[in-house]
Amino acid sequence: MSVVSMTRVSAILVVGLFPRPEFAQAILQKQIADIAADARGKVSVACSLSGTSLNCDLNPHAHPPMQSVFKTPLALTALHRIEQGKLSLDQPIRFRASDRILPHVYSPLQDKYPAAEVDVPLRELLRLAVSESDNVAADVVLRTIGRPSVVDSYMKSIGIQGFHLQDNEAAMHRDVMVQYRDWFEPAGAVQLLRRLAEHPPLSPEHAALLLGWMRDTSRGPRRIKARLPAGTEVMHKPGSSGTDDGLTHAWNDIGLIALPDGRRLAIAVFITDSTADEATRDAVIARIAKAAYDAAMEIK
Repeated sequence: MSVVSMTRVSAILVVGLFPRPEFAQAILQKQIADIAADARGKVSVACSLSGTSLNCDLNPHAHPPMQSVFKTPLALTALHRIEQGKLSLDQPIRFRASDRILPHVYSPLQDKYPAAEVDVPLRELLRLAVSESDNVAADVVLRTIGRPSVVDSYMKSIGIQGFHLQDNEAAMHRDVMVQYRDWFEPAGAVQLLRRLAEHPPLSPEHAALLLGWMRDTSRGPRRIKARLPAGTEVMHKPGSSGTDDGLTHAWNDIGLIALPDGRRLAIAVFITDSTADEATRDAVIARIAKAAYDAAMEIK
């Protein structure tokens, strides 16, 4: 065999052993698309690892209903108002009888104070909204800062693209179709996560508070976190709808995954209009997160 031929063979072997970055990304995207098929619905995904070309894109500019994912932008906006001096973390906020969402909604706040008419520190309302995904607490915070358009405008002001909020939790619980008006593009969610991790629009103290609430949540334990190595730190915000006639409108999770070397992988997975059962929906998110994590671990 000629020297030229041997060089070509060697090059082919090297490419086979060490795939080019674009090939590796294509393999990852195909893996994610195959996993997503199990959801029997519309799945949209984005991820990002700073300084790399990691690409998990699957319909990254779709407009999936975000459900409780909006509570992270809500808390971010409230903390911004605190830094402006318009509010304070420890000021009491009245939980009014008119704030209740009846007859029933997920709300540890409302469960604790069924008659309402009590004062609750804003810090606790924010913790309940983010860590406990408390729907009534979120609406009390939303009322305190103004209205949904305040959150929408603030997100735009800090350069986050692909976010739209026009309703509160009470409106979504009155009409299930309302949730489709309030969406977050996966690419935009990842942009927000990267901003929080690397260049937060808040003081270090308040950024750490928000990320801590996301880290300490007990919600969505079988989604992004489920298949990652034990002890992996994850700061995430799930969002979930109900299921009507076998159709689950929204089943989501967005989060920051801490890698062993200190880098943070940002990922957003949204499942829309799924006919799969809950265990399968959870597993789709968990498997996609694990695939992205494994790919990130290969990138130095």
